[in-house]
Amino acid sequence: MTANLDPIQEAKQKAALEAVKHVKDGFIVGLGSGSTAAFAIEALGERIKRENLRIMGIPTSYQAFLLAVKCGIPITTLDEHPEINVTIDGADQVTPELNLIKGMGAAMAREKIVAAASKLNIIIADEQKKVKLLGENNQVVPIEVLPFAISLVERKIAAVGGKPTVREGKGKLGPVITDNGNAILDTYFGEIQNPAELEVKVKMIPGVVETGFFVGLTDIVYVGTSGAVEKIEKLRK
Repeated sequence: MTANLDPIQEAKQKAALEAVKHVKDGFIVGLGSGSTAAFAIEALGERIKRENLRIMGIPTSYQAFLLAVKCGIPITTLDEHPEINVTIDGADQVTPELNLIKGMGAAMAREKIVAAASKLNIIIADEQKKVKLLGENNQVVPIEVLPFAISLVERKIAAVGGKPTVREGKGKLGPVITDNGNAILDTYFGEIQNPAELEVKVKMIPGVVETGFFVGLTDIVYVGTSGAVEKIEKLRK
């Protein structure tokens, strides 16, 4: 595992170490994307080496795929294993009801597909990600959009109260392009009282591929703090 971490990264690593305890021999595991989920992928790689754990991973992005290969995790697909035992991922915001905003890594479409295919969904986070309402602290909601539809979707999102901005690439000119070949609209809605209702409105806009709202998809959240790991559980029916 990674050493010499700052306090926030160390908290994420602690949460990841708790999450990977749910993974058992023979499991199919959904591998989340981003810096927080990377700790879980690294921890699973360590378990494979130390325990001879036999698992197969389904990555949610090219970044997760490359890290999984580096860590020695055998890769499979949803076509080969349509039911996943457990998925471990990060989040940008988490409410007490375990509703999430995800997608600052631009991988939320594949992350949501993998989450929907999973028997158990576990989120790992540091305590800064905990909020009472989604959208607090000026948090935007990423929305994946077909490039052909950007102007239409911008106008329709504005009509339901959002302020969308096309996410620009770093180190290149032009918009960020997802693993699916689409653009991202980072959209500010303010504090969101009913994320499920807003998600439906946004998803109904032609050209929207997926949103960063994850409502009713999470079973367990492990929140790393400076002293311990908090477990918040709300198993789906």
